[in-house]
Amino acid sequence: MPDAGRRRTPGLRREEVAVLAGVGVSWYTWLEQGRDIKVSDSVLDAISRALRLDPAERAHLYLLAGLNPPLRPALDAGPLAPELQRVLDGWLPNPACVLDRYWDFGGVNDAAEIIFGYGAMDHNCLVSFFTNAHYRMVLDDWQAKARTIVGQFRADAARFPDDPNFERLAQDLSAVSPEFAELWSSHEVSDDIAGCKTIGHPDVGELTFEYTALPLPTRPGLRVVLFNPKQGTMTGVKLGRLTAAHGLEATG
Repeated sequence: MPDAGRRRTPGLRREEVAVLAGVGVSWYTWLEQGRDIKVSDSVLDAISRALRLDPAERAHLYLLAGLNPPLRPALDAGPLAPELQRVLDGWLPNPACVLDRYWDFGGVNDAAEIIFGYGAMDHNCLVSFFTNAHYRMVLDDWQAKARTIVGQFRADAARFPDDPNFERLAQDLSAVSPEFAELWSSHEVSDDIAGCKTIGHPDVGELTFEYTALPLPTRPGLRVVLFNPKQGTMTGVKLGRLTAAHGLEATG
């Protein structure tokens, strides 16, 4: 590191950042000035290391350079964070769940278990869709929904081309579900993050929900799926009766 003399302010000088990042001082100056120069991922990573940027700051640097920030690594599987569990419980009496990048259930609230019939053997939303007999029986227009959900899973897999777990899950599910195998082989893609789902519940009849999947930027790979009764239907009234019979209420 060259001696830059006495400092009036703390931190690295421009020349020091350039040396640590392995780039020319003039080039780094042009980068700071926002000139029209070509910037590679490797150079931005080197500058990020030199400046000791955290993941959020590194992503911001990529955006300033006009590049897509690198994907953050997915979180290791583990217990659902208490704050996320409170979100699920606070959404009662409406159903809600947390999914990871492979569509494994990170958490499911009591309403989702009662309405969709999820049980102790349900660990993955995609697998349950094709193998949970109760869910398949109560879901309206299962065939059309199956095509959409497989397309959504393929779109998610495309975001992580170097992750073999998506293909491994698809192969395992194909072995037990001919319907999934056929749809997976069609290579259709769907990228909807919202939609509508109708359930024929044995106790209260038809329930129609609008749902939205919300990714969690601070929890890479996780998303919260929230369900709301569709306006113009009796779902809200029926849901109130159903959840009251089970003693469910929001915990806040």
